Amino acid sequence: MNVLTKKLDTKQQIKWIVVLLAVLTVIEVINFLSGRTLNQLGNIPRYVPGLKGIILGPFIHGSLQHFFSNIAPLAIFTYLMLQYGLKRYLIVSIWIILLSGILVWLFGRSASHVGASGVIYGYFGYLVLAGFLNKSIKLLLISLLVAFFYGGLIFGIMPSGPFVSWESHLFGFITGLIAAKLWAKPNR
Repeated sequence: MNVLTKKLDTKQQIKWIVVLLAVLTVIEVINFLSGRTLNQLGNIPRYVPGLKGIILGPFIHGSLQHFFSNIAPLAIFTYLMLQYGLKRYLIVSIWIILLSGILVWLFGRSASHVGASGVIYGYFGYLVLAGFLNKSIKLLLISLLVAFFYGGLIFGIMPSGPFVSWESHLFGFITGLIAAKLWAKPNR
């Protein structure tokens, strides 16, 4: 059986999360020790060299506070996304990173957009809608719990501070909803 199609047990899901957080931590340490020089690799709208930030931006954070504020929700949402299976998790993650990154590059403010929050908002959008579309009791319960405990995230899609990429939040959320519409229904 292919590793992408088999169901991961809790131990395997935790391993995926640990690896993801380890990669982000290594990147954060390098960025911190280099005086935040990696921030120039962020998504810089309408600037051709900034296109690399579509892929790299979600892995880079602007400060330690930014990094730590993203770690817990990313870990929780990754675990919940893995309840849909590894293949779905990977497809939805790639979709959110690419499409939200492209939309930020096209329509975002001129700044270096960095951080995993766009991915977090994408997972949020997916998790809230997908359980209702899938109609599995377990996944519906996940949707309800995410909406209840993280519903306040919705306010992050509106303009707030000058150093907050609300565009990443907005486009991440929208691409997560689209991903739920495309892939949340159970396979026949």
